[in-house]
Amino acid sequence: MISSKDPIYLASKSPRRKEMLKMMGIKFKSLNLELDEILDQNQTPIKNVKRIALEKCLAALDKVDVGIIITADTIVVIDGEIIGKPKNKKEAKEILTKLSGRSHSVYTGFSIANKRKNKIITDYSLTKVYFRELSETEISDYIKTGSPLDKAGAYGIQDDFGAVFVKKINGCYYNVMGFPVSKIYKGIKELV
Repeated sequence: MISSKDPIYLASKSPRRKEMLKMMGIKFKSLNLELDEILDQNQTPIKNVKRIALEKCLAALDKVDVGIIITADTIVVIDGEIIGKPKNKKEAKEILTKLSGRSHSVYTGFSIANKRKNKIITDYSLTKVYFRELSETEISDYIKTGSPLDKAGAYGIQDDFGAVFVKKINGCYYNVMGFPVSKIYKGIKELV
């Protein structure tokens, strides 16, 4: 277990990231950020997720006097194309159709900062995900749940229905949920 003299803040609206931080036994406060996550198709996926996570972290540091800040950003990449969260149901359908029967890569960048020590760790994790063939009905039924609209790649591996799309993975399961637990835990320990 990690204990800290300084408050720990998670600067993310993601309920999954909150769940995973609780799972690690870390007491934290939520910190809301309004920041545009701008993907640069000319940057590598690794540079994109690390840059966005760091931008979030730096913005969050401005909001606290003292504390440890944790931020993350997740994207999906297929055929060299970076895919973020779908803007609407039509885009969710296009993304899921593209992922059907194929493999894709999930990148999560994260930053952890200790304001008092003036230190920041920024890193990433990569997981390869293999989808089975999806029927149009399965895609439509899943989109009707609303779940795909707040997730990179338009699916949640932890979702009741989204989970059945995944044939196998190579890498960290939690990374696909948007929070590579082991790496983040290690980073927090380094900065406490």
